[in-house]
Amino acid sequence: MTGSAAPMDGAQQAGRPSIVVVGDSEQALQRLGDWHAIQAQANVTIHHLPLQGKALVDALAGADAVVLVRDRTPFDASLLAQLPRLRYLVFTGTRNTTLDLAALAARGIPVSHTEWGPSKDGTCEMTWSLILAATRQLEQQTALLRSGQWRPPIALALAGVLHGQTLGLIGLGEIGGRVARVGQALGMKVVAWSPRMTPERAALHGAAAVSLEELLATSRVVSLHLVPTPATHHLLDAQKLSLMRPDSLLVNTSRSALIDTDALVSALEQGRPGFAALDVFDVEPLPLDAPLRRLPNALLTPHLGFVTEPVFQRFATGVVECLTAWLAGQPLVRVIGEKDKAQGPESIR
Repeated sequence: MTGSAAPMDGAQQAGRPSIVVVGDSEQALQRLGDWHAIQAQANVTIHHLPLQGKALVDALAGADAVVLVRDRTPFDASLLAQLPRLRYLVFTGTRNTTLDLAALAARGIPVSHTEWGPSKDGTCEMTWSLILAATRQLEQQTALLRSGQWRPPIALALAGVLHGQTLGLIGLGEIGGRVARVGQALGMKVVAWSPRMTPERAALHGAAAVSLEELLATSRVVSLHLVPTPATHHLLDAQKLSLMRPDSLLVNTSRSALIDTDALVSALEQGRPGFAALDVFDVEPLPLDAPLRRLPNALLTPHLGFVTEPVFQRFATGVVECLTAWLAGQPLVRVIGEKDKAQGPESIR
């Protein structure tokens, strides 16, 4: 399907539950899931383009069940208050930091989620795609070749080599640990910091625990792999960014809230860090007038870390499983909180 929204079966029938899917930018859920049984029982509408404000409220106003793809659509108490029919919510993945779970629980609305699939592997691979592409100047070299040239007409700095350099990981969980192993395979020294890092924990991943300041000052590549919290909001501000080497590369495939974007733009303009490779942004899709778009020392990708066929296959299968149980009045699957015995839509028919 194309466009902002489309009924899945091309028609809506009165008297049936209404299911609305938002955030399916990849147009993947219908393609990868078997929705035939759901379509036979409910009206299904899928929105592909981002929605906010009145457009979002209008899209969800008549929904009995809502499906959120990842955390692309913030779902807070004020939005919930405008959705009187809502009885069930499903989100893809296993964590959504934009949901007001307390407000949903107060309304007695059960929340289910899907499984993840190999998202951590995908994000690790995306991280290294950015590191390697930035280090070897792939974007610039491809543009040069497409323009009909072979080498630049003037003398420019050549690509670097990662072997023997220091990889600084801010966060050393499941994804950070994967990134560390690849760095070690490339012959890099790995150092790590997180709010709860210990030398013993770092050593389990073949890394050395250091202070955040030392990590920023000594690492050739700095990659973020933390879950955002109030304590880590804008962890990398102007002062922290100024500590980075002029030849350093800052990579973020985690969450944009970890970096003060305005400070990063200024830091890149001043050359500390020397380059940034970013897959996440404060506003997504990234606005056309975003200052990051005009910086020559920034490699930008449209939040692709978890966007892979195996992950979305798991999303689609999980969403269908959740909705099928709800429509059938069966015990719901993978429910968050205390509503795991909630039943389906009979009460709203």
